Amino acid sequence: MTPAPPLTPTLTLTAIVPAHNEEHGLPATLHSLLTQSTPPDKIIVIDDGSTDRTGEVAAAHDVTVLRPPRNLGSKAKAQNYALPHCDTDLILAVDADTVLAPDYIERIKPTFADPEVGVAAGNVQTRFTRTPWERGRSTEYLFGFHWHRPIQQLANSPMVCSGCCSVFRRTALTAFGGFPERTIVEDMDFTWSQQLEGRKAVYVSDAMAWAADPETLTYLRRQVWRWMAGFMQNVRLHLPRLLTRKPMLATWVILALLEILMAPLWWAAPVLLTFTAHEPVARSLAWWAGGELFLTVPALVYAARRRRLPIGRVLRNLPYVYLNKTVNLYYAWKALVVELIMVPLRLSNGLLIYEKGR
Repeated sequence: MTPAPPLTPTLTLTAIVPAHNEEHGLPATLHSLLTQSTPPDKIIVIDDGSTDRTGEVAAAHDVTVLRPPRNLGSKAKAQNYALPHCDTDLILAVDADTVLAPDYIERIKPTFADPEVGVAAGNVQTRFTRTPWERGRSTEYLFGFHWHRPIQQLANSPMVCSGCCSVFRRTALTAFGGFPERTIVEDMDFTWSQQLEGRKAVYVSDAMAWAADPETLTYLRRQVWRWMAGFMQNVRLHLPRLLTRKPMLATWVILALLEILMAPLWWAAPVLLTFTAHEPVARSLAWWAGGELFLTVPALVYAARRRRLPIGRVLRNLPYVYLNKTVNLYYAWKALVVELIMVPLRLSNGLLIYEKGR
């Protein structure tokens, strides 16, 4: 772990926590905010139409609690409800089931010493690895945040500043009109929009956060459908301008689309080798598995060492990622058809209803 960068004490920060029925996860989130080495100047919880004790739990932690008259229907709308109450330089948006490392703000705040930075976020890992779906997600996060994100950051074109723990420059956020509500994933929308406007989005690898991920297939399906539909909504909305104004970011987007399109062929490769090239089944499967391991294991070993995790435990979780990949691929193709074909043809309105992933 590298030492924290120098502080930027002149920048003030408000943490906002949208919460709908989060009485169980909220205490750990608020504790992580209240015990920061560089504490936020203000903490606001938006009790968004909860039917449990979310509001009481928040009030017991001596933070500001806002209660809209009804459930607002999405995280972005709840965040925008809090925006008029924020008068600090920076706004940290934290999900009510996410726990920040004690030095999260300390590590991410100096990024905004550069006036061109509009949004930044840290390294997200899974809080729990109890169920197959959580174990699969832990592998996805270790790979993505230690392979894809650093490469994107080196190219000054991160694909997304994760909405569970992003810090926003308030003036940039308010000038944009607040957290975007036009797509179902406000974090990706704002990340791309800022870069299109010539501002920077930054990934801070040593600012750590741990998110509670879907425990069951039911919640995983809801979350992945929202993520994939939101990605395709952003492709439809932004890709033409990205090609001319931010070509490197457009490259990552196109590569992601190609991966979705080519994934069925890769998964079918052992069958194709067996029946078209007349390779033995065992050899075809060995070739395919060897390719998978070659592409994933080195990055996972690096991530495990970087995070000081037992390498054996990390590798034992690897098989579970294929359960998640199956769900990811199904909803990626569904989102591609719905958002990129049916919506332009006015055969569908696309995904408009925000559903929680746990």
